[in-house]
Amino acid sequence: MSIPSTEPRGFSARLQGLIHGDGLKARAMRGSVLSTANFAGGQLLRLISNLILTRLLFPEAFGLMAIVQVFMVGLAMFSDIGLNSAIVQSKRGDDPAFLNTGWTMQVIRGFLLWMMTWALAGPAAEFYDQEILRQLLPAVGLTAFLQGFLSTKVVTAQRHLMLGRATVLELGSQAVSIIVTIGLAMIWPSVWVIVVGGIIGMCSKVALSHFYFPGPANRFQFERTAFGELFNFGKFIFLSSICGFLINNGDRAILGKFVTLTELALYNIAFFFASVPLLLTMRLVNQVMMPLYRERPTEASAENRRDIAKARAMITGTMMTGALILALIGDWMIRFLYTPEYHGAGPILVFFAIAVLPGVMITSYSTLLMGRGNSRGFFLILLFTAIVQTAALYFGVGHYGIVGAIFAQTIAAIATYPLVLVMLRPYQGWDLRHDIGFGLIALMIVLLVFTLKSSALDQFLALIPAA
Repeated sequence: MSIPSTEPRGFSARLQGLIHGDGLKARAMRGSVLSTANFAGGQLLRLISNLILTRLLFPEAFGLMAIVQVFMVGLAMFSDIGLNSAIVQSKRGDDPAFLNTGWTMQVIRGFLLWMMTWALAGPAAEFYDQEILRQLLPAVGLTAFLQGFLSTKVVTAQRHLMLGRATVLELGSQAVSIIVTIGLAMIWPSVWVIVVGGIIGMCSKVALSHFYFPGPANRFQFERTAFGELFNFGKFIFLSSICGFLINNGDRAILGKFVTLTELALYNIAFFFASVPLLLTMRLVNQVMMPLYRERPTEASAENRRDIAKARAMITGTMMTGALILALIGDWMIRFLYTPEYHGAGPILVFFAIAVLPGVMITSYSTLLMGRGNSRGFFLILLFTAIVQTAALYFGVGHYGIVGAIFAQTIAAIATYPLVLVMLRPYQGWDLRHDIGFGLIALMIVLLVFTLKSSALDQFLALIPAA
C-alpha cells in the first residue's frame, strides 16, 4: 500500500489559506489580485467604450474632453484633503466621528469644486480658443459635486484590504456610464454624450457606495479633534496634489495650447495605453503596499524588509513586462483597433511605453512615506519632481512638440531618484538589489525597442516640429 504524499495537501492548505484566510499576507495577496482585476476590468471597459465612440464621434470631441479632464483633475487635486490616505493610515480610521467629519469636509469640497468650474469656464474658453468650454466645464463639474457624497465605507474597506466590493463598485458604475454614453452617441453624436454618461455613472457610484457596503451610514458631523488630525495630515497632501497635477496632467495642459485637437486626441489615445503600467503600479502601491508599510515597518526587522522587497519586485517585474509588450506591439495594436484617422497614435505609444519605465521602478518608494504618515516627505519628493518635469515639458514641447512631452517624465523620474533615497534613509526602505536589477532590465528594453522598431522610431521623430 503506497503512502500518499503530504506535499500537495500542504500546498492546497496554503492556497486555501491565501484565498480564504484573514491574515495580513492573505489579505495582501487577495488585495493585489482584486486591485489588478479592478484596474484591468476598468481599462478594458474604457477601451471598448473608446473603440466604439471613435466610430460614432469625431476626433475633435476627444481632444475637447482631454482639455476638460485636465481642468477637472486639476481642480480635484488642487483641493485634495487626503481623506483616503488619512483614513488608511490613521489609528482612528474606524471611528465614526472621524469618518463623518472627513465625509462632511469631502462634501463641502465637492461643492466648492463645482463652483470653481463656473469661474474657470470663461478663461479656459479664451485660452484654448474653444467657446464650447464655457458650457462643458460647469456641466462636467457637476460630477465633482456628486463625488463628494461618496461614502467613507469604501475607504474603510480599502484600509482593511477588503477590496471585493470596491471592485464591484468601480466596474459597475463605470459600466453604467459607458452604456449610457454609447446609447446616447448612437442617436446624438455630440461631445455632450460623454458628459451626460459621466454624470449618470457618478450617480450610480454614489448610490452603491452607501447601500452596497456594510457599516454605519455617513452623516454630517464636525469633531474638532478629527478635523485637526485631518487638516494637519491633509495640508501636505493638498500641496502634494498640486504637484501631482503638474506631474500627471501638465503634458496635456501644455500640449492643448500648442497642438491641434486632433493631435491632442492621438496623444491621449497613446497615453491611455502607455500609462497602464505606471497607473497600475500606483494603484497597487496605494491599495496594497501602503497598508503593508503601515503594518510591516521596514526599519523594524529584516524579515519585514524581505516581505516588502518581494511585493515590490513582483509589482515592478509585472509592470515592466507590460510596458515591453506595449512597446513591441503598440503600433500594430493601434492599426488593428482604430480607424485610419487614429493610426498616428501608434508610434507615439511605442516610445511612450519605454518612457514610463523609470517611474514604474521608483513609484513604490514614495508611498512608503505615506504609509508611515510622513506626508511632508512625500510632498517634497513630488514638489521636486513637478519642478523638474514642468521645466522639461516647457523646454521639450517648445522645441520637440509631442516627442519632448513624452520624455519629460523620464527625465523627472531619474532626476528625483537621489532625493527619494535621502527620504527613505530613516526607514531603511532602499532596495539596492531591486533598483540595480530592474535598472539593467529597463536599459535592455530600451535597446531592444530601438533596434526592433526602427520604422516606428522614424515616424515618431517625424513628429518633431520643423525649425
